[in-house]
Amino acid sequence: MDNGTVFFVIGPLLAVSAVVVSFIGLRFDGFPGRFTPLVILWFVVLVGGATTFAVLHGKDEQEARAAEVESAGEEFTEEEKSPVDSGEAKGAGGAKPGEAEAKGPGGTLKLAADPTQIAFNTTTLTSKPGKVTIDFDNPSALEHDVAIEQNGEQIAISETIAKGKTSVSADLAPGTYTFLCTIPGHAEAGMEGTLTVK
Repeated sequence: MDNGTVFFVIGPLLAVSAVVVSFIGLRFDGFPGRFTPLVILWFVVLVGGATTFAVLHGKDEQEARAAEVESAGEEFTEEEKSPVDSGEAKGAGGAKPGEAEAKGPGGTLKLAADPTQIAFNTTTLTSKPGKVTIDFDNPSALEHDVAIEQNGEQIAISETIAKGKTSVSADLAPGTYTFLCTIPGHAEAGMEGTLTVK
């Protein structure tokens, strides 16, 4: 049984115990009486267990997320190392011969997470081609990141942060891209938007 499962068992058990003890206490004036040490011990065990497994579950999730980010970073590095794609050489910014290249002044864009909701402060960003940097501010205690994708392919991703700032940069040719939070469920909840490079 993993740490998350144990936490989700102990949590409801703690809540049910609190309701039962409160109900018995309201029904019987002398309760808990001689059972006081036993009741206290029961709640100490449940609260301690819930806290311990909540922390362990959080660490497990962070390690899993770090592994995902590392894996994505390795895939991106491998893609950058390979100058040939399906037998066709690519130009700057990943453009194939004959396509637009990522030449231009680029730009620095500001993006922030909503402090109370799973959302960005905007769903549209615009930049000139070249090196595009998104400065990301996350005032929330909930962890977020920001990635740049095109046609479902991840181009760049920031580190995952809570109550902090980070940035992500990529050489982008003219076109339409997607910026999003890659934490599971966040993009689906609304943390994504369109980045137009022109």
